[in-house]
Amino acid sequence: MLKVGIIVSRFNEFITSKLLEGAKRAFEESNVEYEVFYVPGAFEIPVVAKLIYQKFDAVLTLGCVIKGETYHFDLVIKGVTEGITKVAVETGTPIIFGVLAVENVNQAIDRAGGKYGNKGYEWAKDAIEMAMLKHKITSEQK
Repeated sequence: MLKVGIIVSRFNEFITSKLLEGAKRAFEESNVEYEVFYVPGAFEIPVVAKLIYQKFDAVLTLGCVIKGETYHFDLVIKGVTEGITKVAVETGTPIIFGVLAVENVNQAIDRAGGKYGNKGYEWAKDAIEMAMLKHKITSEQK
């Protein structure tokens, strides 16, 4: 049975909780075990991904960064993107980038169960696909 770690940012929790609901639904439909880890914000996600990756077939990250009036948005998105990418490449573990980077609250709502569906559900399906691919590749190498 596949097991996925889910890292969820508490910042903008009104959005990330909806993304988590979608992810849980996808995992339950596919009979995938999961464990949830909460972090204060998106910037903290890569550290936890590095700490937990060995326990899981894949790691799903869920966050939401909404653009404001300062450069903070750019710094956070750049940092979390580079951090998640680094952990994935260094460990060989699928780390799914599930961090919304949006201009406003309405765009976030639209992607967390609104008119564009639930990206958490879609990203969970990506985690399953990548975990299965990892198993296929590593079993062929033995």
